Amino acid sequence: MALLNDEWNGAVFTGAWTPARGGDAAVTAPATGAEIGRIGSAGAEDVAASSGAAAAAQRAWAAASFEERAAVLRRAGALLEEHRDEIAGWLVREAGSARGKAGFEAHLAATEAYESAALASQPAGEVLRSGKPRLSLARRVPAGVVGVIAPFNFPLILGLRSTAPALALGNAVVLKPDPRTAVSGGAVIAEVFRAAGLPDGVLHVLPGGAEAGERLVADPRVRIISFTGSTAAGRRVAEAAGRHLKRVHLELGGNSPLIVLDDADPDRAASAGAWGSFLHQGQICMTTGRHIVHESIADAYIERLAARAEALPVGDPERDEVALGPVIDTGQRDRIHALVTASVGAGAEVRAGGTFDGLFYRPTVLDRVTPDAPAFGDEVFGPVAPVIRFATLDEAAAIASASDYGLSLGILTGNPMRGLELADRIPSGIVHINDQTVDDEAVAPFGGVGASGTGARFGGTRANIEAFTETQWVTMQSEIERYPF
Repeated sequence: MALLNDEWNGAVFTGAWTPARGGDAAVTAPATGAEIGRIGSAGAEDVAASSGAAAAAQRAWAAASFEERAAVLRRAGALLEEHRDEIAGWLVREAGSARGKAGFEAHLAATEAYESAALASQPAGEVLRSGKPRLSLARRVPAGVVGVIAPFNFPLILGLRSTAPALALGNAVVLKPDPRTAVSGGAVIAEVFRAAGLPDGVLHVLPGGAEAGERLVADPRVRIISFTGSTAAGRRVAEAAGRHLKRVHLELGGNSPLIVLDDADPDRAASAGAWGSFLHQGQICMTTGRHIVHESIADAYIERLAARAEALPVGDPERDEVALGPVIDTGQRDRIHALVTASVGAGAEVRAGGTFDGLFYRPTVLDRVTPDAPAFGDEVFGPVAPVIRFATLDEAAAIASASDYGLSLGILTGNPMRGLELADRIPSGIVHINDQTVDDEAVAPFGGVGASGTGARFGGTRANIEAFTETQWVTMQSEIERYPF
């Protein structure tokens, strides 16, 4: 039996699929441009109604036993596994995911649910010392309603990554997926939790545009905003949340460096670099955006990287076995190409790619890139690998640090301790020695510094508990305290 039926067409999820006050919008396959359904388009009134309903439902959900909440999350994980092929098919059609990426994302979603189930039984606080004869506790309590705003690139994971732990810890959630991927990033999550037995009203899924996002941030019943998206949009969300004294967790853009030291094997390094830059058409916040390569092996590295780029098949992932599918839309494609063209104008050499057919952008390698080239300084969010050369470790550290972003860092070397010593000199929320920059596990804290966000706010027990609960101080004593008044 399929997970999804036609109920989601033209609707939003409020415990049941209902018509959206904001109308509906087309769900389009980027590979073909064909309409594959219609999703409800939430407006401000939808957000207000859902926020109120979520706040009302949250109290009973928070009062449920941790066994009950954990059981719902475990059932959600099992359903994600059971319907993995169906879910991956939607990721292929709607997000332009290659089949391998889609299958991995569907698998990782199940691990997110299972790890979140374990959160429900974690210790709820600690016993504190007190100068008075009393019991003093700091305990973690649910925040209330959590607003989740998720992007298009890994829609299932980046929606579930906040939704699942927030639910496990006793919160209600209002999820606003990107309308371009509102089925795989919204309807799938809604149906999984409905089938898993989550009480009605605890989860709302409201695809929509800027108006819906602004209303979600402003609504006083939503106490926490978890936002994943561009740095520019994240700044606006943070500014709005600040006006309402609302906690906000930001996982934003990146321009992650991969440093290839002189003792690295060029062939293995080029394989890692190609994966880091070209996976899912480079539409990943952790994508390797800057290849910083020692001058002694740069020619060999670029030759191998370009050969890999030229050999990668690009096309419709629903019809063919390809490594790269389409980018999400024409706006993104044109932005990628403008950055490549401007970088060539600034002196960069195209060693592979630099062309497109429709939304299919060829994996691109740029050599002789300078630090002021747009493709090196900006987040491209496309399948582009700019390469710059360095001579000394001081120079490598300076180039890698010369960015407002600080999400992920990869260092490839024959001496891992040398790599770690270099990493200590470069601001980054994530460091991988002898791996590329794209990696994520449900058990590990995830987040960036600088323009990449507000630090590790997702993943791992401690980060999730801190993200989605409040600390409450409680004291108890055997008698009413006596005072001189």
